[in-house]
Amino acid sequence: MKILVSGSSGFIGKELVNFLKTFGNEVIRLIRHREDHPLDAIMWNPESGIDDTAALEEFDAVIHLAGENIAGGRWSEKKKERILNSRVQGTLNLTKALLELKKPPRVFICSSAIGFYGNRGDMICTEETSSGNGFLADVCRRWEEASALARSRGIRTINLRTGLVLSAQGGALAKMLIPFKLGLGGVLGSGRQYVSWIAMEDLLRIVGYILTNDVFEGPVNAVSPNPVTNAELTKTFGKILKRPTFFSMPASLLRLILGKEMADEFLLSSTRVEPMKLKHNGYAFLYPDLKLALRHYLRKEQC
Repeated sequence: MKILVSGSSGFIGKELVNFLKTFGNEVIRLIRHREDHPLDAIMWNPESGIDDTAALEEFDAVIHLAGENIAGGRWSEKKKERILNSRVQGTLNLTKALLELKKPPRVFICSSAIGFYGNRGDMICTEETSSGNGFLADVCRRWEEASALARSRGIRTINLRTGLVLSAQGGALAKMLIPFKLGLGGVLGSGRQYVSWIAMEDLLRIVGYILTNDVFEGPVNAVSPNPVTNAELTKTFGKILKRPTFFSMPASLLRLILGKEMADEFLLSSTRVEPMKLKHNGYAFLYPDLKLALRHYLRKEQC
């Protein structure tokens, strides 16, 4: 396949480009900044769109991952505006460009997140669950609405609602590793909030599975079938590293450090998500169990 990927320099994007190329696909990157030799890239500006829309002709698929990092700093009003606009405006501009093509792609995978569901406590959320409340839920809802333009052109459009991504290459796992190795790891808040997670290898394989299976359309929950509470995550992490997990971070302290809104929605929110569409359509997870995934990623740390 000939595939266009935005957000290719990000945590997931880098891994996805390499994964797709491994299987013989031609991958072209949609980039914001000129590089020394951008032979495999097309320039764009998420705020203003793509000048040369003709360059988007003849692609089989478009995968849109670009967006401001929600964990990259405290949520000021300007930061929240960048988070929202980078997703909504960027997606609108990209989908509008796809509508202008003589031969649009057959499939459009637009990144989203399980933040769509908001704080739902112990409730099990499937793709049929309505959007929740709060800033992240609003961002995800408007993000997905922006991608809906592609459906009007008959493009098979998927909103990939991704959970916490575990990877040896960075992300949340890398940030957790140092304090846990020092014996300073512990639960966040009450520890009862559910964490819906996904191993990077599974996330990449899910994208490939969706690309080649026309049955998928609309929202798809990209999470393991076995979510855990924050307390369970903490205990498992500490056990594998053979480190104590006595410390805890009270919700009040998290709110003081990050601000109430960011702490409540990003770290203290409980989202228990089931990958209903993936399960019903035959996807077999490599790492369905947290202990299995963490042992895989932390094996070097155990030596």
